[in-house]
Amino acid sequence: MATLLLPLHRCCQRSALLLVARRQMSSSSSSPSSLLSRLLTFLANRFYDVEFLLIRKEKMHKNKIRRKNVYFAFAQSLYGTNSASAYFILSSGGGFRFVGHSDWVRANKKGKFSWDFLKHKESTIEEVDMSRTIINHRGLSNLATQPTLRTLKLQGCPEVDDWFLARLHFFQDSLEELDISECPRVTAGGLPSLKNLKRLKRLNVSSLPRLSNPALMVILLEEMLPQCQITADNYNFSLGQVEGECAEVELRQRSSIEGGTRVGPEP
Repeated sequence: MATLLLPLHRCCQRSALLLVARRQMSSSSSSPSSLLSRLLTFLANRFYDVEFLLIRKEKMHKNKIRRKNVYFAFAQSLYGTNSASAYFILSSGGGFRFVGHSDWVRANKKGKFSWDFLKHKESTIEEVDMSRTIINHRGLSNLATQPTLRTLKLQGCPEVDDWFLARLHFFQDSLEELDISECPRVTAGGLPSLKNLKRLKRLNVSSLPRLSNPALMVILLEEMLPQCQITADNYNFSLGQVEGECAEVELRQRSSIEGGTRVGPEP
């Protein structure tokens, strides 16, 4: 009996592994398959331990994110806080501009950069562009030592989430421009924390895929940040949708009030 069940078990196992491999590839179906994806498909057709390779790949990716966002305490002790922040930005693939300087400092396409920024240890950073990098809330600690930071661009950062936005209170007295467009992990639950940014003048929340009610959220942001110019592109802001979202909120509030009246003590 066991001999008869063994081929069936292997067949089921192989089908499951094929499904895992295809699921990994389907996330980027719009782009041509990479060499790694083709390799995984090849292995899935011939071996039973592809799932281990996929788990290993995910673990290596998480380790990379953790290494990239480590706090550069040793660099601070050697070169000072400003140089340590600059090194973190460049090593992450971003760019910055010192206060009083017109030129931006960036790494090249191969990730190489000049160490001339060490000549400006006393200069603080005014603008930072971390777009398309894997910065997360832990890595943000490397920028918290910059009291003059006015501009922070985070367009398309896959690790920027609601917790990251909550930690932006470090820059509540300096930040004037923030770009979090195309960040896939930002939700409506994290945007209200931006009210702590008292000096914010420009905010870009375009193309946030997890924003379920963009029209309503823009209205709330404008109320929380009346001095700020909100940019919200690539959303459907039809009049019917806005009215529908407002009606939904009013209905929820009314239900909450009525529910509270029924539960609470009578006057």
